[in-house]
Formats: sequence, structure tokens, C-alpha cells
Amino acid sequence: MTATSMTATIVTTPIAPPIHYPSGDGQPLAETFDHVYVILVTIAVLRHYFRDEQACVLGNQFLYYAQGFPKLRCAPDVMVIFGVEPGSRDNYKIWEEGEIPRVVFEMTSPGTKKEDDGSKKQLYEQLGIQEYWQFDPRGEWIPEKLRGYQLVGDDYQPIETGISQALGLRLEPHGAIISFYQLDTGEKLLIMDELYEQSEDRKLELMEERLQLKQVEAELMEQRSTTEDLQQQLDRYREQFGELLNES
Repeated sequence: MTATSMTATIVTTPIAPPIHYPSGDGQPLAETFDHVYVILVTIAVLRHYFRDEQACVLGNQFLYYAQGFPKLRCAPDVMVIFGVEPGSRDNYKIWEEGEIPRVVFEMTSPGTKKEDDGSKKQLYEQLGIQEYWQFDPRGEWIPEKLRGYQLVGDDYQPIETGISQALGLRLEPHGAIISFYQLDTGEKLLIMDELYEQSEDRKLELMEERLQLKQVEAELMEQRSTTEDLQQQLDRYREQFGELLNES
């Protein structure tokens, strides 16, 4: 009987390399300094305002909206996401975070008008982003500089009041930046320059308060000294003449 040798064949399935989701494309942040400045100011103001909430404010970073398809992405100038951990990200993947941005800003210009008012607007509608704001810091194609849209059903409708229900703030163009105001108090959210000026003003106020306090302390010390002198004189008078009034 002849022994037959058997050779086992092991079939392996190639392991697919992990999908890479880039965090940048080498493109500049914005066209002009005005556009860069308003992006940075808007991020700083909203981050400071929502610092105690479960909210994340990102700027000019890739938003990936289809798992497994890294080319399906956009990079809003500013986006605000609620219900996620605060802090920065290199990019934002909707399927990992579990939340879509609630508000998106595009700092627009004639060079980006077609995209900002066309394909991006349609994409943000399809993603279900509640509010979309366009800001033209130079007023080159939006005369009023600021336009807002709110998602109603599946379509964006203009926001006529300047109020962002999603942020709980009122928005107004102010020169080359967007100013934000609290709805309940009307108080403006200060930018860094204004916070610095406020801090310097407060320092001057504290210095004046300290000077006034020192003056009051000096006056009290003087009054105390005068009172002690009077008391000493009264004690000496009593030693010489007794009490001024005797009980009857």
C-alpha cells in the first residue's frame, strides 16, 4: 500500500490598509487678512462663550461625512457642534462623534461666492445642518455683509431677524467682523481686544478704589487719634474735678 502525502494549502485574505483621513490639503486658510481675522475672532468668541458646555468650535478643518470615503469632505470656515467633548480636533468625523454641526459659517468673497452659495449650501442642507451663515467682511457681493439661513424641512429659509436660535445669540455685522449679543441681556460678547481693554480699565478702577480706600483709612486714623486725644483730656478733667454730673 502506497502512502499518499497530502500538502495543506493555507489561503490568506490580504488585510486592507487603514483608510487615511487627511487633516489638511496645503491650501491657505483664507483669501485675505480680513477673512482670516474674522475666522479667528469668531472661533475665539464662540469658544469662550460655550466654554462650560458640551460643545466644540472648529475652524477650517475637514468635516468628513461618509465613513470609508475620505474624499467626501468639506472644510467649513467655522462650525459649532453641540453634544460632543469640548476641545480641538485635527478633523471631524461625523460617524465617530455621533453629532453633525449645528451651525456653520462661511466667510465669503466673490471668488468663493459660487461655491458658498451653491454646492456648499446644498451639501449643508443635505447633511441637516440647522443654520448656515454667510459673512462677506468687505461687502463685495453681500451688501448687508451677513446672511443667515435656517433649515426648514429639507430646505434653507432666510433668517430675517439676525437671531441664531441654534446659538441663542443675535448676530450683527460690525466692520470686518461679526458681533454676537446675548438674547436675554443684550450684552455683547467681547473679542480679545475688548477683553484686554476691559481688563486695563478694571485695573485703573481698582487702583482708584485702592487710593480712595487709603484716603478713608487715613481719615479714620485721624478721627481715631482725635477721639483718643479728647478721651485723654476728659480723663484728666475727671481726675481733677470729678464727674461733671453727680447722681442726685
